[in-house]
Amino acid sequence: MSSHSGAAAVSPFKQPRAVWAVAFACVVSFMGIGLVDPILPVLAEELEATPAQVSLLFTSYLVVTAVAMIGVGWVSSRIGAKWTLILGLVLIVGFAGLAGTAGGVDGIVGFRAGWGLGNALFISTSLAVIVASASGGFSGAIILYETALGLGIAVGPLLGGVLGGISWRGPFFGVSALMAIALIATLFFLPPTPKPEKKVSLVAPLAALRHRGLLTMGMMALLYNWGFFTLLGYAPYPMQLHDPLQLGWVFFAWGILVAIFAVWGAPWAQRRFGTAPTLYVNLLGLGILLTVIGLGVSSPPVVMGAVILSGIFVGLNNTLTTQAVMLVSPVERPIASSAYGFVRFIGGGLAPFAAGKIAEATDQSVAFYVGAAAFLVAIPVLASGHQLIKAAESGEAAEPVTPTLEPVGPVRGEGRPVLVAVGATPDADEVVDRAAEMAAAEGAPLEVVHVRETDVIEEQAIDAEEPEAAAATVRAHLDRLGARGMSATGLVLHSVGDHASAGVELARYATETRARTIALGSSPRGRAAQLADGSITSAVVANASVPVVLVVPGEQPRELSAAALTQLRHA
Repeated sequence: MSSHSGAAAVSPFKQPRAVWAVAFACVVSFMGIGLVDPILPVLAEELEATPAQVSLLFTSYLVVTAVAMIGVGWVSSRIGAKWTLILGLVLIVGFAGLAGTAGGVDGIVGFRAGWGLGNALFISTSLAVIVASASGGFSGAIILYETALGLGIAVGPLLGGVLGGISWRGPFFGVSALMAIALIATLFFLPPTPKPEKKVSLVAPLAALRHRGLLTMGMMALLYNWGFFTLLGYAPYPMQLHDPLQLGWVFFAWGILVAIFAVWGAPWAQRRFGTAPTLYVNLLGLGILLTVIGLGVSSPPVVMGAVILSGIFVGLNNTLTTQAVMLVSPVERPIASSAYGFVRFIGGGLAPFAAGKIAEATDQSVAFYVGAAAFLVAIPVLASGHQLIKAAESGEAAEPVTPTLEPVGPVRGEGRPVLVAVGATPDADEVVDRAAEMAAAEGAPLEVVHVRETDVIEEQAIDAEEPEAAAATVRAHLDRLGARGMSATGLVLHSVGDHASAGVELARYATETRARTIALGSSPRGRAAQLADGSITSAVVANASVPVVLVVPGEQPRELSAAALTQLRHA
């Protein structure tokens, strides 16, 4: 976590062409479902189909995506991330284009199934490819991906409305054309990616569901997706808007809220209230909104207002549900993602068709009451795994690191340690040495700590580094100190969430161990980025109950406080 002080700040938007090619494809991919929503009533009218028949566009797409999620790890571990990504793009280009040529609902439903297969392959590898190819480091890659997510979710419905106003075939041809551009750029600009050393078993995701925590979160996500896709797949009909562009504006407003709360709201809520409590409130809020739609189903303004407001809860929930899965999962992240994706997409695929059939058999309002019930039932399901989430958030998975060499000489002091947070940066040795001097001066033990991050963005999660690499970073410092006759202990902590979550985890550990001081290095992204809200440094200062010191080689250590951060931001 300590960083290179002498490096110039690196812009997350100064990236190789390969990264921009994949990021562009991500924008189009995130447009996906929202692109189709504005044309659902038009499809029902022009193709003389019922809402339940049209909703099969979601069902075929999501059920195939669910089943395909089981095998994406098996595929990518054998052909590599690049060719998995390209295969997904090829399938999306082909089947989206074919959907635009279909003569009826059945044809579109079939081609959407192939589109779902391509989507599973693409979404499972796109974030990893961006992170591996980005020149701005892990943080820069995450910022770029978040930007792509926000643009895609927000712009998708509006573009779907514009193209749908020309023809219902427009959104399908639009996706195909845009993804074709991304495919060509990826083929030319993305360098080969190494194949993973470890091959994933085809049955590994299913086997992972034997773990109680993962299965519990998966079932909660299935119920959530049942309610969510009832909203997304069936709400356009009672709005009674026959102009696709008007529907596009409604879902554009919804998408703006989803993007804002997925990228910025969810990390803040998680840090402020915790993962599980925020999810309880979210699920209750969504249940209330679907009940409001059911009660006001004959009033288009009520339906539109409730759908737009649901974007707040959807943005929060998509991110935090994925975060809960990553917190409790005892298996590797790719396997956990595949298992979780399989279960949740099953719920999303069945819900729109079921909503249409329920409405045909009873009344439109009943379909939304069933969706509301799914949200509410998800609350006790989540509660059954509450202790697992709480234990994971309390840092029980921290791993001590022992040096390769036996320490020489006595441990410096006893009791409250000086903690130094380290990362794999050029000046980390100097920062650790300075912290060792501080510990020696106070007669205190030194503890070298590194936080291994798993970042969660909407429904995707990625590890900043493997556990072995994180341990090696700490061990290198312990070995170096030991060779010089200096003793220290080492620890790898694990945070799940956004970048600032690493700071929260470090502060929690420092408070728990009653540390004397936390020593931090400066960021390679520059002073402004380090001091900004949402940074690791700001999170440590805001949450630690012990002094925090900024260590810059060649300068006197500077104690940081909330007031000092504010002063430095305006300096």
